Amino acid sequence: MRAVIFELHGTPRLMATLLYGSGLRLLECCRLRVQDVDFAMNQIVVRDAKGAKDRVTVLPTVAKGALTEQLQRMQHQHEADLRRGAGCVELPWALDRKYPNAGREWPWQWVFPATRFYVDRATGRRRRHHLHETVVQRTVIEAVRRLRLAKRATPHTLRHSFATHLLEDGRDIRTIQELLGHNDVSTTMIYTHVLNRGPAGVTSPATASSTRDHRAGRATFGKYPRAGYPTASGARGSGQALVRSGMVRARPHALNRATLRAAQGDPNYAVLENYKFAAQTSRVAAVGVVTGVMRSRKARPEAMPSDQQSRRHGRLVKINN
Repeated sequence: MRAVIFELHGTPRLMATLLYGSGLRLLECCRLRVQDVDFAMNQIVVRDAKGAKDRVTVLPTVAKGALTEQLQRMQHQHEADLRRGAGCVELPWALDRKYPNAGREWPWQWVFPATRFYVDRATGRRRRHHLHETVVQRTVIEAVRRLRLAKRATPHTLRHSFATHLLEDGRDIRTIQELLGHNDVSTTMIYTHVLNRGPAGVTSPATASSTRDHRAGRATFGKYPRAGYPTASGARGSGQALVRSGMVRARPHALNRATLRAAQGDPNYAVLENYKFAAQTSRVAAVGVVTGVMRSRKARPEAMPSDQQSRRHGRLVKINN
């Protein structure tokens, strides 16, 4: 739906942004009045919505700039209408009889007024209605056709996307219910079907094995090879090699031979820091490794520690190039 919004221009684009960013119904957006927009609190008050209820929803930050410009243009238009003897809007319920001049005041004006006047039959005044909802409907449908989308989309789809994306982001369903204005939470729970990803949440084992075989190499620990580990061929020029941590079988005499070969300067043997040998289980266990991957330093004859230091700092294993 973001692609559809970017395809729109002018007032329809601003209204579509509010539909997606605030979860408004189309007619609720058309009926917004100036006093219903609160920039200080970042909220929009929806009056007399579905079920004759009022509610408060969020004002998207991305729409504040365009909405401010829209209000400035409409204020200049309202002042020009007043000079021409017009500038009235319809008031809800009996407020028109209680406050006869309130229809000319700026806070009661429409945020998205119509482009033409109409004459009220009861009072004979020239008024502006709010922008008709079919203007946005036609514009959105034309944008969907230009984008050649394979799915059907209408302005109300933007409201559905608002609820769906909030659920995907882990928002509380009760909060979403209040923002959408649903009377029962069971209506909001319809959108939870997106959390059950079904086949989309599963990676095929054929794809996973192909990726694993492409990235992984082979490492030998003593006499026991362990497939699927990266080798020293992918290491940096400094001689570092990436070795996956875990419990890997190794025999004590294999480690002793590795210690001897590394002391002789064989580049195929490296010191694995933070490793220690567990003689009781004949395994090499990683210590203090959280990410699952650690780096080893290749031994050099001039920087090779003594036999006691090597036992204290780590054990030596062979890396196949």
